[in-house]
Amino acid sequence: MFPKLILTNFSFLAIVSAQQVGTYTAEVHPKMSWQKCTKAGGCVAQSEASITLDANWRWVHSVGGYNNCYTGNTWDKTLCPDGKTCATNCALEGADYTGTYGISVRGNSLTLKFVQPNSNGKNVGSRVYLMNSDSQYQIFKLPNQEVAFDVDVSNLPCGLNAALYFSEMDADGGTAKYPTNKAGAKYGTGYCDSQCPRDVKFIAGEAS
Repeated sequence: MFPKLILTNFSFLAIVSAQQVGTYTAEVHPKMSWQKCTKAGGCVAQSEASITLDANWRWVHSVGGYNNCYTGNTWDKTLCPDGKTCATNCALEGADYTGTYGISVRGNSLTLKFVQPNSNGKNVGSRVYLMNSDSQYQIFKLPNQEVAFDVDVSNLPCGLNAALYFSEMDADGGTAKYPTNKAGAKYGTGYCDSQCPRDVKFIAGEAS
């Protein structure tokens, strides 16, 4: 059984990642508490936990500049003539969780808005991961344990995917394995699923 981390998703499609780190918006993870329960010790709040935004929803721009590396569904051919060059030329920016993405946390409650108007137009969908430090995902080892949670989908229209699930990922987001990945778990890198070859921006530290 592989270690797992827990994440939440509010989107039409599963998409992800990027590599260098931008400097225009400080990355401050919203704090989100959860409880770990045992027979011997009861339930103890994990108050230092937080969330981070999946890298694929973040602004990816030229290192030290404002040019988009990725617009719509295509890479800028000048900044990204190939995967390795793209990973060198492009940076993942920090997130304004509430203003840009409609993501808010209150205690142990997480809210994700599907459409969030912002100064750049609007953001559609999001995915976040649970952290146990500023640079490490929370890893769950599932044998002989269980996870309990509530999801309020009472206001969702038809056709949306609102889910909480586990995915196998490196705790550091892949920085140890892939030297070209400077962003790591802090910036939400390292996710992959059955749609990876088509729908993720970066795989294993290089542009896809």
